[in-house]
Amino acid sequence: MYSSFQLAKKYIHYYVNAENGKGHGIHSPFVFDFVKNVLNDKKKYDCYKTIELLRKKLLNDNTIIAVEDFGAGSAVIPHTNRKVSAIAASSLKKKKFAQLLFRIVKYYRPGTVVELGTSFGITTSYLACANMESKVFTLEGSRAIGEIAEANFKKSDLKNICFIQGNFEISFRELLDKIKSVDFLFVDGNHRREPTLNYFNDSLKKSGPSSIFIFDDIHWSSDMEDAWKQIKAHSSVTLTIDLFFIGLVFFNPDFKVKQDFIIRY
Repeated sequence: MYSSFQLAKKYIHYYVNAENGKGHGIHSPFVFDFVKNVLNDKKKYDCYKTIELLRKKLLNDNTIIAVEDFGAGSAVIPHTNRKVSAIAASSLKKKKFAQLLFRIVKYYRPGTVVELGTSFGITTSYLACANMESKVFTLEGSRAIGEIAEANFKKSDLKNICFIQGNFEISFRELLDKIKSVDFLFVDGNHRREPTLNYFNDSLKKSGPSSIFIFDDIHWSSDMEDAWKQIKAHSSVTLTIDLFFIGLVFFNPDFKVKQDFIIRY
């Protein structure tokens, strides 16, 4: 993992060199539409307030739980016994990006949504609320964290979520064997190069021209940056958008020339 200083330097470089977030100068009609109607959609949707209240409760919950970590580990809280509030502060996707994921699902209407890394279910709730006709499959390694997420889903009465607990190396492949397609994939767990590339390659088998894959923390470490470079270079990928904290991948064959965009957000 990069140090805070290294990440700050990388972010400054990204911010200075990225396309402005207004869409000016972007020559791809698809990307211009994305920037205008998704990235810059400022509407306050009804579910925002409800889900953010749930986040606030988690950030103030001092209950201590025992956590198993199957991924690259927590650089912030390395202990097995952790406070819910501390886990929430370090692992929940920030409101800005969780709500962006909501808008992406709402705009493009994927039928089958897969999330690797449930945490306490904040991002999952956004994904589920964005399209109630979709089926959201969310996977979490830690049993204790998963139990809290499931309780949150019940409180929110979200019935289009299928929660799966267990090691991703097993549970993800089992899920892929059962579902027909991966229309939307959000990878937010096990921040290492090899597992990330495995998730990408395994999901490709169930992807289609309208599928959208999103990878979290693509600049978190040199390992993740290498994984992101390999994903961008894959022959099936026709368009990528780098928002620094997340990377978006598209497969639409109508994009005749492979394009990689870095956009300020």
